[in-house]
Amino acid sequence: MKLKRVVPLLAIIALLVGVLAACSPKSGGSNGKTVIEIGSQSPLSGGSATLGDAIRLGAKLAIEDRQKEFEKKGFQIKLKDLDDQGDPKKGVANAQILASDKDVLAVVGHLNSGVAIPSSEVYNKNNLAMVSPATTATVVTDRKLPTVNRICARDDFQGPAGANFAVKTLKAKKIFVIQDKTAYGSGLAEQFRDQAKKLGAEIVGYEGITVGEKDFNGVLSQAVAKKPDLIYFGGVYAEGGLIIKQARQKGFDGPIMGGDGLDSSSTVQIAGDSVKGVYLTSVAGDVSKTEKGQAFAKKYKKEFGKNVESYSAYGYDAAGVILEGLMKAIDGNDDKKPTREQVTKAIRSVQNYDGVTTKVSLDDKGDNKYAKVYIYNFAEAKYPPVQKAEISQ
Repeated sequence: MKLKRVVPLLAIIALLVGVLAACSPKSGGSNGKTVIEIGSQSPLSGGSATLGDAIRLGAKLAIEDRQKEFEKKGFQIKLKDLDDQGDPKKGVANAQILASDKDVLAVVGHLNSGVAIPSSEVYNKNNLAMVSPATTATVVTDRKLPTVNRICARDDFQGPAGANFAVKTLKAKKIFVIQDKTAYGSGLAEQFRDQAKKLGAEIVGYEGITVGEKDFNGVLSQAVAKKPDLIYFGGVYAEGGLIIKQARQKGFDGPIMGGDGLDSSSTVQIAGDSVKGVYLTSVAGDVSKTEKGQAFAKKYKKEFGKNVESYSAYGYDAAGVILEGLMKAIDGNDDKKPTREQVTKAIRSVQNYDGVTTKVSLDDKGDNKYAKVYIYNFAEAKYPPVQKAEISQ
């Protein structure tokens, strides 16, 4: 009888110990190091997961590369990665989770401007700095929030750069524009459209589609009927790849152009051979152009078993800017764990940070003074596309 009573009692004690351990604060990491977490938000599922996962893996590699520097100071850096699903509501919910975790001192994110804008309002209320590798909508930084930064170019640079190339280099006189009605897609398409008009091109159509749709025959029938010299798409690869494929099936053999949302291996997977002759602007540089970039790509492949995507290195560099600011904040706080306010100020003060693909100096709005736009062309059904031009601000 006594033995039967002891066994349940031991089970209860073990359960209580487990609960208490789970509820205890994360004051210490391995080897007694103080834990500092960097959040990450990007789509790890859904139609933009290829690019979202690239951001996450790039950030993870950046932390691994600088872990020893922080360990010498008594800290362990951990990545707290969340899937925003490319959904504004999910992004906001995740932002609240990150904001409520006092060990999280900054966030790498987002991919989508439409997710970043509402999520960043949560970060700002909680003094939590964000550095985006990829959000290009102008409103992201035009709000002048002290916590919001990005290392990539803006749509009011990318859109006009694409229009200049379309009209001046590709000699497009009649252009049909399609956009996905998101903050990113519509914003980019508007910037492209307005600049193309200024250059004398005729916009023969400007139509919206819905994210998640698969059949674009209706809008493409309108487009082909107008006999444009070029079709432009503002959106990402999930819809863009299908639009490219279906436009070719309808007999359109002219150039198709888009923005950085098409800068993904998934564009090729979806469009197949139809991708030949497609041009795109991107705010992401080609890592193969430099020795540092080539070394990064090799290390990334070894670590994750995947080839780099357009935003792999930008996830790395966004995390690198955060780590640079975080180390400054630690140094300025007598090597003690800094506050979020201290980290926010230190990140915004980052100047001349030499990343894998971009140099970073943040201005008073959180934009990168050194951000560039690149023009690419798919000469064949192979990723990455061929870089045709590099444009500085």
